[in-house]
Amino acid sequence: MITLTRKLKKDENDQHSSSNLGVTVKRISIRDKLLIREVQEMEATLPPTCQTHFLDPHTLYDFHLYVTPDEGHWHGGRFQFHIYVTEEYNMAPPQVRCMTKLWHPNISVDGDVCLSLLRASSVDGMGWAPTRRLKDVVWGLNSLFTDLLNFDDPLNIEAAEMYQRDRDAFCSRVRDYVFLYAKR
Repeated sequence: MITLTRKLKKDENDQHSSSNLGVTVKRISIRDKLLIREVQEMEATLPPTCQTHFLDPHTLYDFHLYVTPDEGHWHGGRFQFHIYVTEEYNMAPPQVRCMTKLWHPNISVDGDVCLSLLRASSVDGMGWAPTRRLKDVVWGLNSLFTDLLNFDDPLNIEAAEMYQRDRDAFCSRVRDYVFLYAKR
């Protein structure tokens, strides 16, 4: 993150010196300014079961999060999430997609994620708000594998119904998916 901070300072200096020459320099977006601080905060407070990966250290708005649960049904798996922060951030939540195929009541087979804080508005009042941060998203995604499971309002209805009907079958299906698609 230090390299991005240096780049921003250099860009600001270039902008001041080139404004006298009539050269147009791209301005830094509010999103990018927010992300410099938030990514540092997020990485400093990552749960021990999470890891981030930035394909480009200068592109803080597009990264991957890996969750490796150390307990529960998905223990032993490694799950990849793609997180994209739009220009509307922090007025709008980041876009999140699970890239690992898994059997989960709150994650669809297509990778859509059902997490109230990722909703622009939510009935329970727990939706996105400008006061939320990337670290909240990371902790929320991590909690989907432990205490935030919601079998009453699922995204994957078949998984939730299987859990309620036959927990052994549900656990067996989860283990199969972890073994086939998410083995560390």
